[in-house]
Amino acid sequence: MQETHRRTVRAGRRGGIDATHRAVVPEGVAVTTSSTRETLTALYSEVVRRNPAEPEFHQAAREVLETLAPVLAARPELGQAALIERLCEPERQLLFRVPWQDDEGRVRVNRGFRIEFNSALGPYKGGLRFHPSVNLGIVKFLGFEQMFKNALTGLGIGGGKGGSDFDPRGRSDDEVMRFCQSFMTELYRHIGDRTDVPAGDIGVGSREIGYLFGQYRRITNRWEAGVLTGKGPGWGGSAGRAEATGYGNVLFVAEMLHRRGEDLPGQQVLVSGSGNVALYTVEKLHELGARALTVSDSEGYVVDDKGIDIDLLKQIKVIERGRVRHYAERRGGSAVFVPDGSVWEVPADVALPSATQNELNADDARALVRGGVKAVSEGANMPVTPTAAQVFREAGVAFGPGKAANAGGVAVSALEMRQNSGRDSWSRDRVQAELATVMRDIHDLCWQTADQYGAPGDYVTGANIAGFERVAQAMLAQGLI
Repeated sequence: MQETHRRTVRAGRRGGIDATHRAVVPEGVAVTTSSTRETLTALYSEVVRRNPAEPEFHQAAREVLETLAPVLAARPELGQAALIERLCEPERQLLFRVPWQDDEGRVRVNRGFRIEFNSALGPYKGGLRFHPSVNLGIVKFLGFEQMFKNALTGLGIGGGKGGSDFDPRGRSDDEVMRFCQSFMTELYRHIGDRTDVPAGDIGVGSREIGYLFGQYRRITNRWEAGVLTGKGPGWGGSAGRAEATGYGNVLFVAEMLHRRGEDLPGQQVLVSGSGNVALYTVEKLHELGARALTVSDSEGYVVDDKGIDIDLLKQIKVIERGRVRHYAERRGGSAVFVPDGSVWEVPADVALPSATQNELNADDARALVRGGVKAVSEGANMPVTPTAAQVFREAGVAFGPGKAANAGGVAVSALEMRQNSGRDSWSRDRVQAELATVMRDIHDLCWQTADQYGAPGDYVTGANIAGFERVAQAMLAQGLI
């Protein structure tokens, strides 16, 4: 995902659990009591107290907790044994020093993180992010979201996340290699194909995964292909992994539109970012007959009335490592580069934020509503602020949360683990078919769960409750651990 549109992240709405996002308790179920909501409010306050100065984690926890009252009223056993308190506390938090040497011989020191959040459903699974903004709170928020996202896939994986405040931009290949080797020299003792399986994220692509895997193999003297996912297809990776997150989000929003009696072909779509997720989002949109109008980076955004030329964009971003303004310069008259303002000011039918967390705020949401948007689906992790999501709810805009909509990446990672365990390699067509099935199943699960708990069409409530139920049931079955 492209690290663009930086905004100050705020926990937001710091009072009690928001009453505006209450799902209605279904008929035949005891009415949600005020004490249940008070309990959730107290739990949220405790999360904030125990995790100070971590606004991203506070935001993620609140977004889940404020939707759980109906399921706790219907299934009170899920609130026993401090289960929610345990859900909000990682099983393990790793913070370590990463010393490395730059090309001038100067020793640098970064911090490494790995949050092993929950393994009730399977080994910890989640990416590594290398970016200067990475800190404990961000990694914790990502791991918390990953726990529920992975549960929705039904593929037997727990939740985790990791990374470092190392910035690979502007570093030579040798510097990146030395950093990755130092990072893995500490991390290797905590991971394994049945324990914790990292993957890539912002700043960690196939190059970094290769260096990390090589160091793991060097230290352990084992070819353990399943210890990392996102590997090259020629050495244990899966076909279709690179495009899975972007493709999956497009498949998810197509299902959302179908539920509204519309089809994706012919829709005008805004995409933010220009990294891996955005590139493959654009590619899949065109494949399915929609038109992607925009991409962006930290310098601004491009609007192309004829639709983004994916081949030109890949040449500039992947091969040349250029900026989106270079796309506008070479595309010609149909493309305009806009250095100021927001990509969300462009009128369109669908918006797919695919850059970074909290990139789309309430003002952006109102601009999208004025521009006629019908559906918004998160390609990045939590790119829509809580107040923006509320704007969409009030306007009747279908909203797909990231824990459901961008689960395609981790789904194909789990399929890569399955291939590794059997020393097998699947065709791209088989992987794409499996991805389509997983995304359709996730959509239907969220839709049905929301309807069951009195919030028809509310994908946030559906995703949170469905993911929570799967993790909670496994935790209860396994006892107090």
